[in-house]
Amino acid sequence: MEIYSPLQKSKLLNHDEPNRSTGIINGHSSGLLNWNDIAYPQMYDLYQTLLSNFWKAQEINMQDDIKQWDSLSAIEKEIFLRVNTQLASLDSLQTPTMSQVMDYVTDSSFKAIFAVISQQEAVHNESYSYILSSLVPLSEQNRRFNEAKADPIVQKRNQLILNAYEQFRQTPSPQHLFELGVNSIILEGIYFYAGFAFFYNLARQQKMLKTSTMISYIQRDEMQHAYFISQFIRILLAENPQLNTEKNVQYIYGSISKAVELEKKWAGAILKDINGINLAEFEGYVEYLANKRLRQLGLKNLYEDIDNPMPWIHVFSDEMINETKSDFFEQKSRTYTKVTQSNGFDEL
Repeated sequence: MEIYSPLQKSKLLNHDEPNRSTGIINGHSSGLLNWNDIAYPQMYDLYQTLLSNFWKAQEINMQDDIKQWDSLSAIEKEIFLRVNTQLASLDSLQTPTMSQVMDYVTDSSFKAIFAVISQQEAVHNESYSYILSSLVPLSEQNRRFNEAKADPIVQKRNQLILNAYEQFRQTPSPQHLFELGVNSIILEGIYFYAGFAFFYNLARQQKMLKTSTMISYIQRDEMQHAYFISQFIRILLAENPQLNTEKNVQYIYGSISKAVELEKKWAGAILKDINGINLAEFEGYVEYLANKRLRQLGLKNLYEDIDNPMPWIHVFSDEMINETKSDFFEQKSRTYTKVTQSNGFDEL
């Protein structure tokens, strides 16, 4: 099989094939899913973890944030709306992309997980709209979404991801699937987290706490999505040695490095006037996130091995979200699924 050979959509049912797939792509599989007989049993644990995270935006009463909105400074309001619509725009891409990937994956257990991720991304997108609808009229929402599409800094930041996604959409192949996966990790494990930091900075000042709760739920999902995609890539490379090349390792490093630099430029333009965010610390935080994603892929750090340089954000970190705890500051009590080595979140 050539690296750029096309992937064929998997058939719904193959009567003469085994139920346990022989590969996550281009494998032999009946299409039937028996969770008790799958090639990678740890995927059932991850599936259960994703399901246990189920939530809806309407669970969070936005009344406190509505009352507090007018007390925010003009710059806080401006960046709040810009970051919200930019995150929503990115999440809009994830649902159709994950659904398309599902069509080309042979292993039914992986199909099921991609289906759950696609649904969760739709919930995230709705959540950003729910926040907006609580704070500003529809005309303002539409204007902000149009700004997000037209912003040249945002366009440049997102073009790498769009290119990889469109490439797979137009020409599905193992190589393009690998590249899509790398860029999905950048989106969910770096770009989203950097955007979340703005809302957490407000929350540590006791501002817009309901929004921060919503963001924490989204982060909990994205953390697991980024982990799953990293495992998907590692299995893809192990099962398809022709993809497991030094060139593709360098593709990972090069793509993440470009994303980090673009994210720094975005932060310099968007967050430069936000009280409480030190841009030098923020840039180090983006590098810290990049190192974390590389380790999940089984690779060495690209940047100096440092601890999280924004200590205040630790209360909103993956590690804290994984604990059973009350929601940040004064929110309702909620039980978070505890992550363990058995379901793979030992490298966070």
